[in-house]
Amino acid sequence: MNAPTSKKAVKHLSALDIRGIAQLVTEATVGLTGIVEGVHHSVLSTMSVPSNTVPGQTCGITGLVYKSIRNTTQLVGKGIDTVLATLQPLLESAEDTKPETPQREAFLAVLNGVMGDYLVANNNPLATSMTLRYQSKMLNWHALPPMPEARSKVLVLIHGLCMNDLQWHTQHKGQAVNHGEALASALGYTPVYLRYNSGLHTSQNGRELSIHLEQLVTHWPTPIEELTIVAYSMGGLLTRSAFYYAKQGDLHWPCYLKSIVFLGTPHHGAPLERAGNWVDTILGSTRYSAPLAKLGKLRSAGITDLRYGYVLDEDWLGHDRFHCKTDNRQFVPLPEGIACYTVAATITNKRSIIADRLIGDGLVPLYSALGQHDDVKRNLVFAKAAQWIGYCINHKELLSNLDVTQQMIEWLRPA
Repeated sequence: MNAPTSKKAVKHLSALDIRGIAQLVTEATVGLTGIVEGVHHSVLSTMSVPSNTVPGQTCGITGLVYKSIRNTTQLVGKGIDTVLATLQPLLESAEDTKPETPQREAFLAVLNGVMGDYLVANNNPLATSMTLRYQSKMLNWHALPPMPEARSKVLVLIHGLCMNDLQWHTQHKGQAVNHGEALASALGYTPVYLRYNSGLHTSQNGRELSIHLEQLVTHWPTPIEELTIVAYSMGGLLTRSAFYYAKQGDLHWPCYLKSIVFLGTPHHGAPLERAGNWVDTILGSTRYSAPLAKLGKLRSAGITDLRYGYVLDEDWLGHDRFHCKTDNRQFVPLPEGIACYTVAATITNKRSIIADRLIGDGLVPLYSALGQHDDVKRNLVFAKAAQWIGYCINHKELLSNLDVTQQMIEWLRPA
């Protein structure tokens, strides 16, 4: 029964993908062996059995078994990687560089969102690079394709965690919806979409985004008169980070930026990540469960940045990102001189303390999406007319809701 599904899944993968997955399987096996040995070590230590001087490792025959598993796994994994590296050119030639598929890109987006920092640190070929894309193709500033329809008004759309640029194409009650295409049709924009590794630190992505936007305004085939950004979820944090670093570096692209629309952005963080942080703390509180805390620490730097909405390097540099601590990030206000709008949502049919502070759209509380904070000095000041709240709408539906589209058109329409 599972064979057809397996074949369908494999057909979306390239030779490079298979090599990357093989590396992950090897690393996962070694990591899991370490967790099991850690639990074993904790149990033996309570029985006064002599243990290894290395924390979390057993000694004697038991330690030799675990060491053998690790060494054998690494040896086999290295052999498989060598073989796949040798065969890769042949396999890529045989598949004739098969085109990207939505299924493959969705898989890679989730993988990068969950462990993208780990993929980069280990040079895994599954790691996603940041690119700007036009009509589903990567923009190469050294060899731009013919773009006769390129306009002087450019709309940049930035996706959220575990997503990619293709997911701006969605549906609402059977009707195709794409906020970028709708705004382009109504207001004369040329839409450009960002794809990035959402597992990296927000500030790392923010710095890189700032450089990409500088290249965009420099190499765009027609002089840019107006730049607008529509940022979904984590994408809003990237935008604020990019603007900050652009100002620090005296870049030119902020001079063209007219408007930013934030869709469900966790400006002050998300409760789910804070809950995950408490789980880490609880698991690490006893010798038996401490090895299992490694599982919780598999989540990426991008995810842990969502605890409070980090946008700067200083928010995380020099800190253990899994350590439970209070919100001590540096305050970064909304970009000065830019028209900023925010769309927030709640899955309830009316506002309440719980909806505002906890439930929100299911992932982002209303207060966080509206930029409101208990410490008034940290409030992000959106004008009343620049706020829109959707009721009975969840986080994902912000991408497909037609009322959201219409509200953005009204905001961005020239006076």
